[in-house]
Amino acid sequence: MTTPFDALRGQLLDAAAALADGPDALAGILSGIVDDVDRALRERMEIFPVCHHSPASATAMARRLREKQPKVVYMELCEDMLPLLTELRNCRLPVAVQAFASELDGFPREWAPLSVVAPITEASAEYQAIAYALDTPGVELVLVDRSTDHVFQWQPRADPKAAEAADAPPAEPVEAAPLADGDLHGDAVGVEIGDLRPRFAELEQHLLHHGKVRHWSEWWDQYVEQPLGDADYDTYRQVMVLIGSLFRRLAPGAHDRVASDEERERYMWTRMRQHLAASGADAADCLYVCGAFHAASRVDEFGLDGTDTYEISPRTATKWHYGLIPSSHSAIEAQFGLASGSVSIAAAVFAKSLTRTGVVPYRLEGQQGGAASKKKAKAAPVVVSPVSRQVADRLSGFLARPPVLDALDEDELLGWSVEIVRLARRNGYLASTADAIAVFETSILLAGMRNRARPTPYDFQDAAVTCIEKESVPGRRDVRRLCEIMLGGDRIGQVGYDSLPPLARDVHDRLTPLGLKLEQRGVQRALLDIATRPELGRCSDVLWMLRYLMPQAAVRPIMGERRLGETAIQESWDLALGTHQRELIELGYEGITVEQVLEQRLRRSVWGPQATAAVALRAVEDATLYLRSRRFADELGARAVDLLAAERTVDDAPEVLRRARRLLAHYRATEPVLPAWLESFVKAGYAHYCTLLPNAFVDEETGTRQVAAMLGFLFSMESLALSLGCDRTQLELAVAQSHPTTPAKTALLWAAQHQLGRLSRGELRERCAELLANPLVLPAYPQYLSGFVQALEPVPALAGFVVEAISQAFAKLPDPVLLPWLPTLITTLRKEGGDHVPLLVREAGRVFPAGLAALDAWTPPWAASAAPDPAPRPAGPRVAGPVPALLAAHPDGTDALAALLGCEGQWATQESAATVGGPVHDLLRRHPDPASALAAAIGA
Repeated sequence: MTTPFDALRGQLLDAAAALADGPDALAGILSGIVDDVDRALRERMEIFPVCHHSPASATAMARRLREKQPKVVYMELCEDMLPLLTELRNCRLPVAVQAFASELDGFPREWAPLSVVAPITEASAEYQAIAYALDTPGVELVLVDRSTDHVFQWQPRADPKAAEAADAPPAEPVEAAPLADGDLHGDAVGVEIGDLRPRFAELEQHLLHHGKVRHWSEWWDQYVEQPLGDADYDTYRQVMVLIGSLFRRLAPGAHDRVASDEERERYMWTRMRQHLAASGADAADCLYVCGAFHAASRVDEFGLDGTDTYEISPRTATKWHYGLIPSSHSAIEAQFGLASGSVSIAAAVFAKSLTRTGVVPYRLEGQQGGAASKKKAKAAPVVVSPVSRQVADRLSGFLARPPVLDALDEDELLGWSVEIVRLARRNGYLASTADAIAVFETSILLAGMRNRARPTPYDFQDAAVTCIEKESVPGRRDVRRLCEIMLGGDRIGQVGYDSLPPLARDVHDRLTPLGLKLEQRGVQRALLDIATRPELGRCSDVLWMLRYLMPQAAVRPIMGERRLGETAIQESWDLALGTHQRELIELGYEGITVEQVLEQRLRRSVWGPQATAAVALRAVEDATLYLRSRRFADELGARAVDLLAAERTVDDAPEVLRRARRLLAHYRATEPVLPAWLESFVKAGYAHYCTLLPNAFVDEETGTRQVAAMLGFLFSMESLALSLGCDRTQLELAVAQSHPTTPAKTALLWAAQHQLGRLSRGELRERCAELLANPLVLPAYPQYLSGFVQALEPVPALAGFVVEAISQAFAKLPDPVLLPWLPTLITTLRKEGGDHVPLLVREAGRVFPAGLAALDAWTPPWAASAAPDPAPRPAGPRVAGPVPALLAAHPDGTDALAALLGCEGQWATQESAATVGGPVHDLLRRHPDPASALAAAIGA
């Protein structure tokens, strides 16, 4: 069969024979490329090959749509994303169509959450097709690529986010600067139309080396975009299929990406044949928009006459949520491995191409971000069927002649040079007019070295970096980033109010009293004077819930806090909801209001597989703080009781103690009676910790802090637990059965025994003195002190004794022992007793003198109390003074007090009145001045 490409095939075979010393694999590849082009052009339904974010593809698409006026447009995009495309008119591009799933059914649980995005920019062929199909009456847009569910069905189960199996190409071989908005897509799998890059690194490196460029985006701009910018449609179409076929045939046969692409091609052609059969549309009135890589497909299902044996697997039961999220040029570059600034440069090239060629682009009615074109589309011409249309060989001439590049535009280059110097000066660089001249001349020089008649934006970037950025960057932006801003900037999209999910619209409506433009990017300050304007209290509630649900940078309180039992009078917030619009939109996938989402998350955390009693108590506190729902708090509290009873470890004992105390204090202050679940929690906790206490004392994996928290719960909740029916004997038996082996836990046990009355403070002093007197125990003494410090949690009355124990160590240890031991003591206190050090400092400040002058004559209270009496006291010491005489002269008051207390006795005679024994008279004998002053005051 004779084809228009027979002459080209012969030329390529001759070249292969001359280069490879005979027809071999190279000849087969070159001949196969021509066959792929011939096959794609002979297909009855017109195939439009594109490259994503290609100005040449966008321009050719706009031109072809006005010429052909197709009735059906098939597009390579996930078929379940079709309903969202009508919402693009309410957004400012670029935005991304997103499918999101947090609750999985049919996929591994560790994959959650799943997210797929398809970014759309104005300088893209798919946007031109979407705008044409949605705004032209009688035109149907059909998405034929596999569904979002199938994207993850086809993922390798070992690595769901693998870039090889997803639609993300390999990263550029050059380092890119950090991007401020590179995380707008998060870790979503990216779907794009027309990814044209070599499938193995060797070919890409070969092309970059011989093309004298740094990265793939620059190679594509020089060797594809510029030659095809003004090419006719037939030339564009043949060249794009040729490139797609070249990369396809040079890809490794076992590459996972190629297998996935072939599966997608079978899927798409099956969907198109099904739609044609169901709708009865004429193939001559249809246009299939796909990547050039897929246009050169060789699967059996290719074409309208392909086989119909492919079966599409059913979707899983996973519930997918769909929406639009903001995107940006830098986010697209980061996700799809493009060079920094390449998408911005493509947008600038597309705008310049439209001006040069006069092509009128399509734009959705009401599209934000720019004025609609005033040019009107021409009447639709008579359509010539692709079957009868003569296909001419345009490849031979295109490949034989050198690319026709634009001549040097000195005015444009001079304007770039002046503008970059101005931006550099504004950002702290010491640039001058001489630098502008240097950038201008260096750009021309670099273009000449790279065989270019006209400097490209990439040449200009390199020249600006060379001439302006000397040694360091004085500000936040380097020169390369300034060039990107000057050539178009990192355009950031925005989803309009009408396209937001109900939750996001509800948030905007409820925050209207703040008077802020919440859709605006950047940080805005909100001042809430709740005392003067009570209606702002509802705004405060919304902001605190958003603070809980969204990233901290989105909603950040500056003044004010929300605690149990407290009501704010004034608050100040920094809001960045416009910057974090994506997170707010994804929040809308979980519910209709923020209250519903918060309740779902709290319930999910409490009933999840990793839930603990501490998690449940935190959920109770959050429900009380943010939702103010007693019913829901009681439900979560009942779950906390069940979780505590089922726990077999005490790892969360400190948090349980802290939150239980806080909730108990809150309910005692605000409610007439305690909730039933809290009483049950105290009873269950008392029995639970008594049961686990002996094992916790000897378990090496249980820390001292956990044991102290257990004792703190038992001692601080003891009165309430006993009133609810618990038995104190259980605690006494648990302490008696505890036999710790570590110094810190031993000290904790001594503190518990002291609290129970089985160990006096004097006995504690004796044990500490024995430890200090034993040289073998001295290295472990800091651990005993650590245990005593932790004991302040269950027995805070021991603060004075702990100060005494530390002071005794400093007083009695010799310097050779004390100095090496001091760092260990400080480290131990800082690591294990940080929460209790302030209490010790306050106690030490109360005990020790305030000045150095009084320190020399100061006697420690524990030393004074232990000092012996200066003289032995007889059984009946003779006490002289006015007080006995005063009591004997006025006996009525003493007799009345004795009768009230039920004491019987008689007054002594005058001679024996002064012979009175007892501690009171001993005290009066030691300190007679207050008694004499009192007697003088009453005239006795």
